[in-house]
Amino acid sequence: MEFYEHDNIIEITGISDFDLYKTFECGQCFRWSADNNGVYTGVAYGKAVKLRKNGKSIFITCSVSDFNEIWIKYFDLKRDYAVIRKQLCIDDFMKTATEFGEGIRILRQDKWEALCSFIISQNNNISRIKKIIASLCRWYGDDICFEGERFYSFPSAVVLSGLNISDLADLRCGYRAGYILSAAKAVASGEINLNNIAVCSQEKARFELKKLYGVGDKVADCVMLFGLHNLDVFPLDVWMKRAVAKYYGPGFDPDIFSPYAGIAQQYIFHFIRNS
Repeated sequence: MEFYEHDNIIEITGISDFDLYKTFECGQCFRWSADNNGVYTGVAYGKAVKLRKNGKSIFITCSVSDFNEIWIKYFDLKRDYAVIRKQLCIDDFMKTATEFGEGIRILRQDKWEALCSFIISQNNNISRIKKIIASLCRWYGDDICFEGERFYSFPSAVVLSGLNISDLADLRCGYRAGYILSAAKAVASGEINLNNIAVCSQEKARFELKKLYGVGDKVADCVMLFGLHNLDVFPLDVWMKRAVAKYYGPGFDPDIFSPYAGIAQQYIFHFIRNS
């Protein structure tokens, strides 16, 4: 990977696997949206940014310092996904799925944001999840001014821990409101330390996350993969259960994809939903 600065726009070259649509629309994140020209705008770590692709280059509207301190890590730009794709081609199905999903990257999202977002995602569709999160950020996040527009940071656990159920009523997130507030209080108080959980074994991390009210295996696994960046976690939702039943049958063990079971999961998920 190489990058060049052009008047507060960073041009990235030498990245073979970075498809904006596949990365932002694969269900791992909820704060990115595209205009009619395929330019994506999103917010992460208190910063707003725009991305577009032209030929083999990716252009990011940000400063060099923000690129180095935030976006290289957030987009996992130092990881060679082409090598991982080859490693995951263990059978004909995975060859097809990895080719179809070429360009997906696993984002390094903020741990608390990922936890709260996937609590909201339970039994929900993506458009509604995005709407709930946008409202949550607008009401309780900090203002961010970017290119003449106003955006909002994701509210901290400390801020949300001071709310009550009635404060979240207009979000229309139903029973999830109690889950959100319970998780916020646990994280804000230090009862749950997401940084510590991130370096635990997969089994220990899942156990700790499931202590939270309303968090089961699927949410815990999504948090581990997309928030704690444990790339060997294989979340199973309805789509994935259908996929493994169809292509691998009873007794399927995601360890066949280790140490990148989570990346394999995204290729399979994207293929099943879109092929």
